[in-house]
Amino acid sequence: MMGPVATQLLADHGADVLKIERPGSGDIFRQALDDPDGAEHPAFGAVNRNKRSIVVDVRDPDGLALIDDLVVAADVVVNNYRPEVMERLGLGYERLSGINPGIVYAQGTGFGTGGVYARKGGQDILAQALTGAMSHKADPDQPTAIYPVSLADYTAGMHMVQGILMALLQRTRTGRGQRVEVSLYDSLLAMQVLEATMALMGRDPLNWARMPLVGTFAAANGEVVLVGAFKPNPLRDICEALDLEDLSADPSFATMADQAANRPRLQTLIAAAIGGFTATEVIERLEAQDVLCAPVRTLGEALEDPHTASMIVEMPRPGRAPLRSVASPVHLPDAPTPMHRPPPAPGEGAAEALADYGIAPERVGALTAAGVLA
Repeated sequence: MMGPVATQLLADHGADVLKIERPGSGDIFRQALDDPDGAEHPAFGAVNRNKRSIVVDVRDPDGLALIDDLVVAADVVVNNYRPEVMERLGLGYERLSGINPGIVYAQGTGFGTGGVYARKGGQDILAQALTGAMSHKADPDQPTAIYPVSLADYTAGMHMVQGILMALLQRTRTGRGQRVEVSLYDSLLAMQVLEATMALMGRDPLNWARMPLVGTFAAANGEVVLVGAFKPNPLRDICEALDLEDLSADPSFATMADQAANRPRLQTLIAAAIGGFTATEVIERLEAQDVLCAPVRTLGEALEDPHTASMIVEMPRPGRAPLRSVASPVHLPDAPTPMHRPPPAPGEGAAEALADYGIAPERVGALTAAGVLA
């Protein structure tokens, strides 16, 4: 999803994105997940709004020639195939930059274009496993688990946007485009920069979940998360909030090192105190002492929060229920861009897009009749 994530973020802010799809099944992600009504899964819609689709057979010389003409007028080409695939299709960087020296060519891969994993199939879960991201646990004895959110895809997609914008800025100075390479592997390593730096320097990795005054606790009617940090004596403030005696006066908990050494007992005492209050009471009491805390909620509960309202977008779809999704997290008050186009059906918007790029209607008709365009 790296490429779709990156291009949707750009499209949300005004970029004209043409999604090139293969004849027949189109983007494999359209049908990668089953949908009860037999239609396209909402997951495809989550990362493909504000785009137009062109279904073209790039293996046909006339289809490749059409792509060449689009590249002449384009600023950026984005793909997230294995490195050799685009070369095999005749769409590698060297050839396309020969057609348009100003083109920015964003190549997203699982593991980069060099190194021992370059030819390995890339996927978010594999990147989690190989980069050590899966190894982070609150309890070292708990089994290793797959993180259920696509960490690598979304992180790499954002890095790809950064790389594209950097290359476009550089082009204003040099007049030339360049290749932008982003991988799931490198992006997930970079996301662990704090932990990795400590490990490289021979220190125990930073693990917030194992800190003595950090954790999730059961209140009388729900869970809360507590982050006792960034204060001179957070334990004293936590105790004040929860009507506990000042545990920081106990030699067992006098310093952070003492608290870490006796973490199980300390957390048991805090948990018992929190269990005597409702979640709302716990939050109010801790916030009154300026202790960082929040209720632990499901995604569904977060989506119903009034604070979330401005992040929910709804786009009508002919013959189907409107698509409800999450907006771009980047807010530009001086350059607002509406959610103007729902995710396209295969080929939806192609005629308009090809006309915008100067492709003659007669040529479009001939390519369609020949089965090159669908």
